[in-house]
Amino acid sequence: MEHAQLGKRLVAEAIGTAMLVLFGTGSVIAALTVGGGTLDYAGLGFISLAFAIVVALMIYGFGPVSGAHINPAVTIALAITRRFPWREVGPYVAVQLVGAAVGSLLVVVVFGTGAADQGLGMTSIAEGVSTGQAVVAEALGTFLLMFTIMAVAVDSRAPLGWAGFLIGLAVLGAILLIGPQTGGSLNPARTFGPDLVSSIFGGNTQWADLIVYVVGPVAGATVAAFLYDYVAEPGKVAVAVDETYTPTNERLTKDGA
Repeated sequence: MEHAQLGKRLVAEAIGTAMLVLFGTGSVIAALTVGGGTLDYAGLGFISLAFAIVVALMIYGFGPVSGAHINPAVTIALAITRRFPWREVGPYVAVQLVGAAVGSLLVVVVFGTGAADQGLGMTSIAEGVSTGQAVVAEALGTFLLMFTIMAVAVDSRAPLGWAGFLIGLAVLGAILLIGPQTGGSLNPARTFGPDLVSSIFGGNTQWADLIVYVVGPVAGATVAAFLYDYVAEPGKVAVAVDETYTPTNERLTKDGA
């Protein structure tokens, strides 16, 4: 029974991450198509809104099944704070990465191989931004995301029903701030999927920058989880690490981006 439950949760995580990348990065290609290859701050706003909407919908749809992490940084932060079993971190992260790659392939299906020439919505460090600045930007953006998750999805005192909406807004706000600097990933899987598919179709993938989109989000999410625990003291309402995880024995933990 435990294996069947885990299998269903992994499918939910894979689908959720695929939808995140498809509609999120797909909106980047749509904006570039409409804008004739250019992207201004208004376009970034609509892209941020697309990410916010899909994150919210995946949380409402798959939160009761898998927790709707759809983000390795969120999964790792929850495990570090003993809200998610470490033995399931590997499978969760693996299917999130696979889902992200599938989502990016679907962008190619929708827009054609020319989408690879437009970057497939890949994240990149802006000109003049140092690696250190990029890591800090991604950490700060993911801090806001994880802080919101802790406040509205983990804390048992939070009002019910608002998690997806508010977490989506956190994603929107974070991308609006750091998007011009790093593309506003907040999510290692969101960066990995387009990078992988772009390299398959001959795109210019900057694999060396991937470390920024791993270290920044994981650090930001972890710090946010610990600080929220320390300041707000929500209590440990999640399953202990040596128990079997099911969505019914913890208040849902959710992400994205």
